[in-house]
Amino acid sequence: MTAPTVAIARMTVDDFEKHIDDFATVLHACVHAGANVNFVLPFNLEESAAFWVGKVAPALKNGKRVLWAAIENGRIAGTVQLDYDTPPNQPHRAEVTKLLVHPDFRRRGIAKALMRELESEALRLGRSLITLDTRTGDKAEPLYASIGYRTAGIIPDFCVDPIENRLHPTTIMYKAL
Repeated sequence: MTAPTVAIARMTVDDFEKHIDDFATVLHACVHAGANVNFVLPFNLEESAAFWVGKVAPALKNGKRVLWAAIENGRIAGTVQLDYDTPPNQPHRAEVTKLLVHPDFRRRGIAKALMRELESEALRLGRSLITLDTRTGDKAEPLYASIGYRTAGIIPDFCVDPIENRLHPTTIMYKAL
């Protein structure tokens, strides 16, 4: 595997708003490639953009979520978010959400580069525990394990397959920083 040739950029609210269509394109392509990230087919670009506008933008604006983009030649190749809007009894924890790499850019180390940035920021924010969930058996599961995430457990029949009408388990993972 070669090192990524992309730049990893932390997105400001203004940066994000300029690139909503690009983020929508990445999510749309990932779902159509079978990524189980909360959406099912049929799934169009308008629905993808609505997710970014309705869910991500407010979280960025309230200052409790950080968003990164992996950018190559002006194109967003991947993205990840750190959600640290936790309850008062969990000020030490944050959650990984929507680690996405466009199918055209996979197997180049982009996901690992995005996760390194996310973990560094979590530490800067005083977060010592990172949690996430991923479809059990998905390609992301061994990726997370390879960078130090441990399995806490598996929940059966957690989510619907994005393409087929069947249920999948999810694996809950964590990493102490």
